[in-house]
Amino acid sequence: MYARAETAPRPKSKAADRIDARLPTDSKRIIEHAAALIGVTVSDFVISQAYQAAQAVIQDRERWVLNRAQAQAFAETLITPPEPNDALKQAAARFKAG
Repeated sequence: MYARAETAPRPKSKAADRIDARLPTDSKRIIEHAAALIGVTVSDFVISQAYQAAQAVIQDRERWVLNRAQAQAFAETLITPPEPNDALKQAAARFKAG
């Protein structure tokens, strides 16, 4: 059960940027209800949830997580790379040619 929503870190100065969004009435009611249940404003709720979702997307798309076998295979490939195949040699030649 939530006591209060964690809000996105905010600078101490007053916020200056805005995001405007149109949404279905039912969606707005659900968001308002959820915000009220945890005792925050709709703005704080939306900002907090959008911020958390943005962080999750960035973390998912910008970080690799490998299991032990994958990490081992990756390290071995870096230490002992395979010989380039014909397709790679041709691509390198095209790149060098400009």
